[in-house]
Amino acid sequence: MINYCANIWAFKELGITRIISPSAVGSLKEEIKPGDFVLPTQFIDFTKSRKNSFSKEGRVIHISVADPFCPELQKIVSETANNQDITLHEDCTYACIEGPRFSTKAESRFYKSTGSDIIGMTLVPECQLAREAQMCYVSISTVTDYDVWAEKPVTAKEVMDTLSKNVQITKKLLAELIDKMPDDFATKRTCSCEKALTEAEF
Repeated sequence: MINYCANIWAFKELGITRIISPSAVGSLKEEIKPGDFVLPTQFIDFTKSRKNSFSKEGRVIHISVADPFCPELQKIVSETANNQDITLHEDCTYACIEGPRFSTKAESRFYKSTGSDIIGMTLVPECQLAREAQMCYVSISTVTDYDVWAEKPVTAKEVMDTLSKNVQITKKLLAELIDKMPDDFATKRTCSCEKALTEAEF
């Protein structure tokens, strides 16, 4: 399983201040099609047993994730995807499940009923740990298939073909995004991510 705390801590120790996180997801909406990209702005956490804070005994951190993603990075992703004519669904909600298994049909219909647009297994607690570490974070999700609510037959080959095609698009998108990242040594961040711990500790 992924050691999210170790990954984010390592980035922090290296002086990283911005994270662009690509991921593969299933769609919970008919209009969000396999091959499309999604820029989530909210998440619902259905995970169960993941370490989700750097807090140690005697220290309590109530970090705000009302808006869990960096608005500065989201704006850059949106503009870049538009420049590259990438189909990008914005203002979407990501349902994060524990995994590693996929959902039952009943679970999938439930997740869909929450108003979530996409479903995956990797977003949480990565994004909230990044916020706790006062790092800017954005997720770019690539849709590989419809989740089982749709009862549309899908083969492993179809999923892999979609993912393979999107990997090439993602690489091109990331290359341009990295070029557009402000230089941390010359440009102060305009978002509030770097002040996330202010008034968060009890």
